[in-house]
Amino acid sequence: MGATILLVDDERDLVSTVEYALQREGFRIVTAGTVREALVAATREPGPDLVLLDLMLPDGSGTDVCRQLRAREATRHTPIVMLTAKDDEIDRVVGFEVGADDYIGKPFSVRELVLRIRAILRRTERALPDPGELVEFGCMRVDTAGHRVWVEGAEVHLTALEYKLLHTFMSRRGRVQTRDTLLHDVWGHLPGLPTRTIDTHVQRLRKKLGAASDYISTLRGVGYRFRTAPDAADE
Repeated sequence: MGATILLVDDERDLVSTVEYALQREGFRIVTAGTVREALVAATREPGPDLVLLDLMLPDGSGTDVCRQLRAREATRHTPIVMLTAKDDEIDRVVGFEVGADDYIGKPFSVRELVLRIRAILRRTERALPDPGELVEFGCMRVDTAGHRVWVEGAEVHLTALEYKLLHTFMSRRGRVQTRDTLLHDVWGHLPGLPTRTIDTHVQRLRKKLGAASDYISTLRGVGYRFRTAPDAADE
């Protein structure tokens, strides 16, 4: 059996359709229809490899579930994909702000959903070089084995996607990273994903990095670049 997917949605027809489609693709599916059921299911052992999370639930909001999962050590790095009928940009931004890795508006193509799931799982399973290495860069320290980051001695809690984005920047110091490059290398070139999604994630990453946020420079109309050295001036 493949990866375990936690599907959180109270629409029975949609749950049946998605569950059937994902099982055919080799995934193991666990379902939940409320906030409470979702939080219980997410913390069972073994935990899910990815969470598909509806924004509107009978007893609360999917953003609350996302926020609580990100606050728990066991689920802090579990990829979360929002599924919702609300497709306004503000809803996407809120979803990303609380830690969602992707966002798909209803109605959606089941095939597209499968492609996005596979891309996200490949991204999170991809091994990083130099296991166990502690990288020091100015006021920031990165544990590449544990996927942990500290800024000025305080740990910064990043999602799996945020860590992948930071690692990509750091491994390409001084090199310009266009939005298309990041979309391909970090997001796996997911179909239909707007490039402004990258800007939202970079903004959120910078906010979390605090004193280290200036290490990432914005090149208007081009993309981003990570400094070659902590004290290097922006070019």
